[in-house]
This record gives sequence, C-alpha cells and structure tokens, in this order.
Amino acid sequence: MSKMLNLKLKIWRQDGPKDKGAFLEIDAPGIPEDASFLEMLDVVNERLIEDDVEPVTFAHDCREGICGTCGVMINGQAHGPERATATCQLHMRKFNDGDEIVIEPWKAQSFPVLKDLMVDRRSFDRIVEAGGYISAPTGTVPEANEILIPKEVADTAMDAAACIGCGACVAACPNSAAQLFTSAKLAHLNVLPQGQPERWKRTENMVETMEDFFGACTNHGECHEACPKEIPLDFIAMMNRDYAKSKTKNRSLTSQ
Repeated sequence: MSKMLNLKLKIWRQDGPKDKGAFLEIDAPGIPEDASFLEMLDVVNERLIEDDVEPVTFAHDCREGICGTCGVMINGQAHGPERATATCQLHMRKFNDGDEIVIEPWKAQSFPVLKDLMVDRRSFDRIVEAGGYISAPTGTVPEANEILIPKEVADTAMDAAACIGCGACVAACPNSAAQLFTSAKLAHLNVLPQGQPERWKRTENMVETMEDFFGACTNHGECHEACPKEIPLDFIAMMNRDYAKSKTKNRSLTSQ
C-alpha cells in the first residue's frame, strides 16, 4: 500500500501579467507517495473545487516528459529536486511527510505569467520561427540510407533534438539567458547534411532573435544542471563559433 504524505504547500496565484500575485498556503494531507507531482496538483485542485475555490492553473499535456509544458519552480529548483526529470515525471516519494513545498512559475521577464503557474513561452517560438527548420523543397521521402550520415553526427543531432523547450534553462539562469535552448535547436539541424545550405543564415537569424528576448550568457552552467534532458553546454560553444562564422559567410553570400 502506498504511503500517504501530509504536506504544506505554498502555491503562487496570479491572475495575469499585470497582477502582483501572492502565495496561497494550502494543507495537502493524504497525498500518495506514488503520485506524480502533477497528480498531486490534480488532487489539490479537486479539493479546491469542492471548497468553491478557483483551481490552480498549471500547464501540462503529455505527462510523459516529452512535451515540455509542465515546468514549474519547486522549492527554488526548476522541475524540482530530481536531476534530469521533468515536473510531470517527478514523484512525491522524493518528498517527506510534513514537508513544505513552494511552487512557483518560471520567473523570467521573457516568460510573462498568464495565470498562476502557467507562463507565456512564445518567445521560444519566435526563435524557432527565425530559422529552426529546413525550407529547401525535398520532394518525397528519400530512402533512409540514401543520405550517408556518420554515426557521430547522427548521435550529436539526436542529443540536440532531445531538447523539449520547457524553459527550465531560462528559469534557472541568473541572466534569464536562452543560449542552451537556442544552441540545441541550431545544432540538431546545423550538424546534418540537410541543414548545411541554410546553416549560416539560420544561425545569424536565430541568435539575433534570441538576443531580442533574453539575457546574455555568462557561463554559470545552471541551464545544464536544470535541464531535464541534460543538453550539453558544448552546444553553446558550437553556436557561438557558428555565429562568428556566419557574419563572414553571410556577408560573402550577399556580395556575390
């Protein structure tokens, strides 16, 4: 039988970006230790509804650690105390009976609070829209082995593509920088043969769009520590190198 936890919660409530917001203190007895963190919030919301209190708004979708929508700050840590784990995959057995748990949204100017624990992450969408795709017409799907890709390149692209765009890197960074997210989105295309024709244009556009919304990277490394997919910091170095090259490459292309 699952052990039950009696918890004290401090949950951030905020009606919208212009509202000041405040913590709501809630007693949460009888929470199964095998419940996920979001299931715990579901239980809390059901009790609030029974008491005629508006439930807490939080973002979620797949609840499988894939979509990246669920992220919140838990006791000051992005996604909570378990490394390489999204909020939806965090289980209550990581907490102890009687614990006080402070739950907040991502606190970053580039992620304004929509309501309670839900933030607006469309600034990430703007970065991807600036070049996170391959626009060259490809026709029908080619034979899988037609384009030869070295295993090291394929592995690197897959490591970068593991980014789920949750925003933990921005929330954990003292500068609210998005270099880890942007570099991952660049690397998974820039290292592949299919991504080479637009590599330099893509890099310049995505980096400069990122700079319109987010702070500068000062190499704290908190982004990697908070990332549920453990995206390597090496991708930031790769992005910086490609961005410096893009300034020469793109200038050469326009002068032809």
